[in-house]
Amino acid sequence: MAEQGQPHVGEVIESNTIEFTAESRVLHGAPPFGAYVKIDSYPIIYAIVYSVATQSMEPNRRPTAYGKTEDELRLEQPQIFELLRTEFTSLIIGYKDDTGIYQCLPPQPPKIHSFVHFCSAEEIASFTDRSHYLRPIFNQTRVPSDELTIAAIRNAYLARGENGHYLVRAGKEVARLLKDDYERLHSILERIHV
Repeated sequence: MAEQGQPHVGEVIESNTIEFTAESRVLHGAPPFGAYVKIDSYPIIYAIVYSVATQSMEPNRRPTAYGKTEDELRLEQPQIFELLRTEFTSLIIGYKDDTGIYQCLPPQPPKIHSFVHFCSAEEIASFTDRSHYLRPIFNQTRVPSDELTIAAIRNAYLARGENGHYLVRAGKEVARLLKDDYERLHSILERIHV
C-alpha cells in the first residue's frame, strides 16, 4: 500500500487490462515519462507512464493563446486553469499479490477511481529484478517503445543507486529481444546515457 503521508499523484479515469489513464491530482503535476507507478489495490498493479497531456475539461473546447506568461494569467484570469486538466496514461507491466511479483498482465484491470502512486526505489528495484517486463514494452505498437525502454532502464538503474550490474543485465536482455535488429539495438543502448 501507499507509504504513510505520500499523497496520490492521480486517479484512474479509464482502464483496461493493458493500460490505464489517470487524471493528475495537480494541474501539470503528472509523473514524468518513464516513471514507475502503482495502483494500491489487490493485487498491486505496476505500470510505466508513457503519455502525459494537458487539455481542456470541455471536449469541444480548446485553450486559447493569450500571449501572457502563466503567472500573468493566474493573476488576471485564474478561472482559466480551473478548466484544464492533466492526464497521464501508463502501460501495465505487472502486479504483486500474496504469492509474489508477476511481470505479466493482472487478472483484472485497475478499478475506476483507484489512486495512482509513485513506486518507491525499493519497489522499482524489486520489480525490475528480472527483465521480463521489457518484452511487453517492445511489443506495444501504441507506445513509443524504444523511448519507453530507455526511460524504464534508466529509472530502474537510478532506483538501484546506479548499480552497473543491473545495467549490464538489462542491456543483455535488450540485446536478446532485438537480436535480429542491430540498428535498433545500437540506437537504444547508445541513448541510455547514465
